[in-house]
Amino acid sequence: MPPTTTRLTTPDGVRLAHRDHTPPHAHDRTLLLLHGLAGHMGEWDDLLPPLLADGHRVVMYDGRGHGASTRRPADMSRAACVRDAVTVISELGLALPGQAPLTLVGQSLGGHTAFLAAAAHPDLLDSLILIEAGPGDPAPTLPAQIAAWLDSWPTPFDSPSRAADFFGHVAWSRNLERRADGWYPRVDRTTMLAAIEEVAETSYLREWAAVTCPALVVRGADGTMSAADAARMPSGRSPGTRTDLTVVEDAGHDVHLDQPGRLHAAMCEFLNSLERQGN
Repeated sequence: MPPTTTRLTTPDGVRLAHRDHTPPHAHDRTLLLLHGLAGHMGEWDDLLPPLLADGHRVVMYDGRGHGASTRRPADMSRAACVRDAVTVISELGLALPGQAPLTLVGQSLGGHTAFLAAAAHPDLLDSLILIEAGPGDPAPTLPAQIAAWLDSWPTPFDSPSRAADFFGHVAWSRNLERRADGWYPRVDRTTMLAAIEEVAETSYLREWAAVTCPALVVRGADGTMSAADAARMPSGRSPGTRTDLTVVEDAGHDVHLDQPGRLHAAMCEFLNSLERQGN
């Protein structure tokens, strides 16, 4: 059966489409998965079976402005996206007393949202997994780069398979809507550019330094996150705060799509180590 998608409403009226997957047996950890810019929650589908087999409850949602969620919200700020994550956690009861511990997992801009949420709400989670994501430095050229990338899409596509060929992953073809003249990705150019305005202008080193929980930082060997940026992340936190680094070979920026098996292995090793240490 196809996964069941439900929706919740945020305090500012945005509708967030989400899916909640619970393993058949009692789960010992909950994972909240956050996709990247112009993506959608279906990108995590290849990771879902092994994560459920590991005994984890897995929750994913389309970020505001993406997929089946509200397409053109008035507010695409970093703070709004953090509030969305907190709303999902609260509405679905992911961090209630006595519940299984919660790990936020985010790729790219979703990872950025994840560590900002961890900095602002340390009581809600016990660990982070960041995939091709970190505080970085201000990037004034980022909006132009993203605009050029969006403008390079040969839309409309005449079929989902043509979209999969163009993007390089079938997961991207599952985030299309059909119109009279063809298939279009379910994102809006203006909204996507609004989503990265603050990232282009702001340093988030202070917020990263405020994150107190253990974190795993995953970099694709052929991704956009530089080895230098990843290497400096442990030193950007308080001494003794755990930050593990790993590189996934034969993977670009979309590590979860390029090498889901290797990513799962890295996640599993990290999460199992938390259980052994009693975190």
